[in-house]
Parts: sequence; C-alpha cells; structure tokens
Amino acid sequence: MRILLAGATGAIGHSLTPALVAAGHTVFGTTRTDHNRAAIAAMGATPVLMDGLDRDSVMAAVKESQPEVVLHQLTALKGGINPKHFDRDFAMTNRLRSEGTDHLLEAARAQGVRQFIAQSYAGWPAPRTGPAVLDESAGFDPQVGPEARETLAAIRYVEEAVLAATDLEAKALRYGGFYGPGTGLTLADDSEMVKMIRGRKLPVVGSGAGIWSFIHAVDAASATVAAIERGAPGVYNVVDDDPAPVSEWLPLLARELGAKPPRHVPAWLAKPLVGEHGLNLMTSARGASNDKAKRELGWTLTYPSWRQGFVAGL
Repeated sequence: MRILLAGATGAIGHSLTPALVAAGHTVFGTTRTDHNRAAIAAMGATPVLMDGLDRDSVMAAVKESQPEVVLHQLTALKGGINPKHFDRDFAMTNRLRSEGTDHLLEAARAQGVRQFIAQSYAGWPAPRTGPAVLDESAGFDPQVGPEARETLAAIRYVEEAVLAATDLEAKALRYGGFYGPGTGLTLADDSEMVKMIRGRKLPVVGSGAGIWSFIHAVDAASATVAAIERGAPGVYNVVDDDPAPVSEWLPLLARELGAKPPRHVPAWLAKPLVGEHGLNLMTSARGASNDKAKRELGWTLTYPSWRQGFVAGL
C-alpha cells in the first residue's frame, strides 16, 4: 500500500519507516526540513516536506503522495520533560495532536484516503482508581494534575477525532513509554533520562507505586504495521506484557546502566519539585493492558517485557 508517514524521523519513525518498507509498503515520510531528507531516503522511503501545523503544507503533501493510509506520528519533543512544566514542554506536540490531526484528516478526506492511524498515549491519562492495569475502556483521569491538563485534553482530542471519523478506517494507537534506538531512552544518544539515572537525579518518589507501561520502538513499529493490515477501527493499547511500578523498574534500569541505586524521596518533599502530575506518575499511575492489540491485530512482541528490553534493546 501507499503510506504517508507523518513524522518519519520522530521517536517511532526511526523504527517504523524501515518496518513499513520491509513489509512491502511504498512509504512517503514527512519532514519539516531538508536536513532530514537523506535520513528518510536511507530508510527506503520517499521524503516529503510538510509542516503539520500549516494546513496548505499538509494538503499539498497528501496530494503529492496520494496515499491509501495516513499514519499520524507527529511530535515535537526535545530534551528532557519537566513534570512540573509538563504542558509547557508538550505545547508544540499538543498543537500537532489537535491542529495537526485536523489538517491530516481534512487532507485524507480530500484525497480519498482509506485508512487513518494516529498516535495516542497509554498510561498516566487513565483514571488512577480501580485495577492496577486497565484496558481501553477505562477512559481518562478526571483529576489529572494541573500541570498536564492541556496535554490530556490534546490526547483526548486525537482519540475523539479518530472515533468520530467513521468515514475512514480510523484507529488510535496508545503507545506506552518508548525506549530503544531513536527514542528518549537509549544508550546510543546518552539520553536525558539515562543521564538523570546515572547522576542519581531521578529518585523513587514516595511509595514508587505508580505503574508504567513501556514499549520498545521495534515493537511499537510492528504493532503499527499490524494495525494497517488487521483490526477494526477504534483504540488500541500498544504496550508490553509487563506493566510495573517505579519502585521495581527504576532500580533495575539503574543497575543495567551500571549506576548507583536511585535515591528515595518522600512525597511531601518531592511535590514542590515535580508538581502534582509528577507525584501522580511516581505514586498512583495505572498500567495498560495489551490484550486487545495482541488479540485483534495478531501482534507479537520482540521484547514482551522491559526486563528483557532494558538489557538487550537499549
């Protein structure tokens, strides 16, 4: 199939672009600058200049590529994320989740695109009550920390737009926390998170009971390829089999990095530094179940658990 991958050089794009090519698809990968053209071509895709926040640019890119499928993987994250200023650090990505989604959907409809798949997020957006691990029906946290309200609204916007697009085969993929090549957690680039762990600047806060769901970039890519070929329209969690509390995964990751064990900081002491949202991430976030994606997309994982992935996949 002809596929327009919006965000071909983003966190998942580094793994998704070659995975799509390997699956036999004709891929057009977007970039905002000429700087990334060579990298996209080297992965086997045709580079297309596009600014996701510019309607005319998006319309032109979709018209040029004439895709059967549009993959919306546009983000704009750079450097570390400060949980106390979460919405500030996600501001551009949130615009891409709202304005960018609107532009891509309009262009897809104008060109008769059959299928539309957008990036969403699993984990902290879910309610922090009930079971430790939640499926796609759980909805969204009604009391998210004030530092993340705009980001949650943007995530909801993407999913609501996808669910409303009944004229397209539309899916939203709720990815877990990315790790591996091209992502924010990788040894190759000495990522911000790795620097923090090695410098003992990422502590276990309070109980450390907040549950995180991870996904290696290659598994995120394989799930996305599977979503093109199988599955009904709707929302899918794309995470590994092993949601785990911060108190479990953070010390193990520190050990694999050869770092000293993370410090433990009381919640009352950490809250002024990380805000309510940061405290929620560390102490009360819920994990996500991947049962639906494995069942309906026929998806299998290379790294079923972060325990293997952190050792072999970073």
